[in-house]
Amino acid sequence: MDFVMSTNNLVVEEMMCCAACGAAEADHIKLKKCNACYLVKYCSVKCQKEHRPKHKKECKNRAAELRDEILFKQPECGDLGDCPICCIPLSIDAQKSILMACCCKMVCAGCNIANQKREVQESMENKCPFCRHPAPYNEKEVKINLMRRIEVNDPAAMRQMGQFCYYEGDHRGAFEYFSKGAELGNAGAHYLLSSLYDKGEGVKKDEKKEVFHLEQAAIGGNPFARNNLANFETLNGRHDRAVKHCIIAAKLGHDDALESLKLSYAYGKGLISKEDFAAALRGHQAAVNATKSPAREAAEAFYQRQEKQQS
Repeated sequence: MDFVMSTNNLVVEEMMCCAACGAAEADHIKLKKCNACYLVKYCSVKCQKEHRPKHKKECKNRAAELRDEILFKQPECGDLGDCPICCIPLSIDAQKSILMACCCKMVCAGCNIANQKREVQESMENKCPFCRHPAPYNEKEVKINLMRRIEVNDPAAMRQMGQFCYYEGDHRGAFEYFSKGAELGNAGAHYLLSSLYDKGEGVKKDEKKEVFHLEQAAIGGNPFARNNLANFETLNGRHDRAVKHCIIAAKLGHDDALESLKLSYAYGKGLISKEDFAAALRGHQAAVNATKSPAREAAEAFYQRQEKQQS
C-alpha cells in the first residue's frame, strides 16, 4: 500500500515539474504536456528535445495505448447517422438511402419514395424531401448543386464529388476531394481515401496511410472500414485485434463481420468468449431492426416491383 502511494506521489510530482530540468511550474514558467502521451510536462522545447531519448519508448507505448482506447471504443451509431426526416437510423446498405445534392442530406429510401408518391398524387413539382429545393434534372445540375455545397465546406459534398471524379477516371481529382472531406472529419471520405492508398490510384501506394485512414473512418463509425481493419489484422496474425474490430462492426449491422465472428467462435479456440459472441449477435440484430420502418419496407417493395417490370 505504501509502495502504491509513493508511486502515485512520484507521478504527481513529475507532472508538476519539467521532466528534463525539474523546474516547477510558476508564474514565469508554464509547463506543457507531451502532446503524444500526456504523461510528462516540459518547460521549453529545448527541454523536450533533450529528454526525448529517455522518454521516447515510454511515450510511444503510452501513445499506442491511448490510440487503442479511441480505436476500440464502440461508436454510438454508424457514420451515416439518422435520416433527417423520419429520424430513424440509416441502413449501412448504400442502396437504401440517397444523398440529396442540394443540401447534402442523406435521406432514407422510405422518406424519398413517400415524398415522390405525394408529389405525383398532388401534381406537385419534384423537390428535395428535406430542403424543398427543386430536384436536378441531370448529372450536370447535380454537380452544380454539389459545387455550391463544396464552396461552404460541406464534407459530404466533397466525398460525393470525389466519387464522381473516380468513376470518370479522374483519380487525382478524387484524391483531392476525398482528402478535403477527410480533413473536415467525414468518415466516408477517410474510407474512400484509404482505398486510393491501397490501390495506388491518384496517389502513391502507402500502407501506413491506408491503415491510418481506415482507423479514422472506423473511429467515425464506418463499419466497412472497421471490417477492412479486421481483415488487415488477421493477415498480420493479430487475431485478438481482428475480433475486436469484428465485434464493433457487427454491432453496427455489418453482416460480413458477424460471419467472421461465427467462424472465430466455432474454430478460433477461445478467440471470442460465449458472452462476447452473444452480445455481438444481439447488437447486430438490434442495429438491423433499428433501421426498419413501414415506409422503408414499402420503398423496398416498390423497387422490387420496378426491377421485375424492367426484367
